[in-house]
Amino acid sequence: MRVFCFLVLVFISFGVEAQDNVVFALKREKDRAIAKEQDTVQWNWKRGGLINFNLAQGSLSNWAAGGDNFSLAVNGYFNYYIFYKKDRHGWDNNIDVNLGYVQTTSLGGRKNDDRIDYLSKYGYKMDSTGKWYLSGLFNFRSQFFDGFTYSSNVANFVSTFLSPAYVVLSAGFDYKPDGKLSVFLSPLTSRWVIVANDSLARKGLYGIPVGKHTINEIGAYATVNYNNIIAKNITYKGRLDLFSNYNYKPQNINIFMTNIFSFKINKYFSATYNLDLIYDDNLRIFGDNKDAPGLQMKSLIGVGFLKPIAPVRKLSKANI
Repeated sequence: MRVFCFLVLVFISFGVEAQDNVVFALKREKDRAIAKEQDTVQWNWKRGGLINFNLAQGSLSNWAAGGDNFSLAVNGYFNYYIFYKKDRHGWDNNIDVNLGYVQTTSLGGRKNDDRIDYLSKYGYKMDSTGKWYLSGLFNFRSQFFDGFTYSSNVANFVSTFLSPAYVVLSAGFDYKPDGKLSVFLSPLTSRWVIVANDSLARKGLYGIPVGKHTINEIGAYATVNYNNIIAKNITYKGRLDLFSNYNYKPQNINIFMTNIFSFKINKYFSATYNLDLIYDDNLRIFGDNKDAPGLQMKSLIGVGFLKPIAPVRKLSKANI
């Protein structure tokens, strides 16, 4: 439109006595506007996150009721997200890291939390309301350190980095009614379960045949993400993943759910409550009954340091 108006003005100016002056003036203004527009172009990025650190310590001396002489529990949570949105395109990236360690006099040291979870989702807006996106999703979930179960205080090695690991590659539709809720639905999803460690692979754990390192499943997938301030000084961040394997008992749906409640005390301190639930129909629980799956549950409560990573919007190209 700018070019069209420019040509019309030039055409009209042929009959004007100051033809050259008008043309040169218009050209200068056009070049100045283009230069200004290029200098102020912004990429529509948004980033932020959260760091949470909890510490609990207890000690006893000549305590008649009994108990451990010393106990120490340390838990940390790190979240970071990078979102991009421009025109019809949207790209969400989120990483969660959980680490926890407990030390007691009688039981020694062991971890009580260990998870890395990366989720990346690209969407192309389908409707004029901006709520429905045609999307592709990638998710990777594993842990950092060796994991053990304890029977009669005897350690049994059951997990480590990439053993297990879960990789999801999915195509579907993403519903985003607002900035708090996202519902992703996919009729076609590929899910890999990985056990890279040789000794664990020989045990045939996590639904993988004995001696194999990977198994692939094709099925339907849904993930719901919700993040909101639900009351004054109380925030909630939750995620629910559902997967149905088309080739093996599709009615038995695998579940992964994580919930984090933060109760803000002041600027830097808060109480937190974490609740994770996992049900995998292929996973036989370690213990007396190894022939049946079961619901896994992890619950952690702590008070400690909380540091939000302030959101940054519209980063310039140089800041990316």
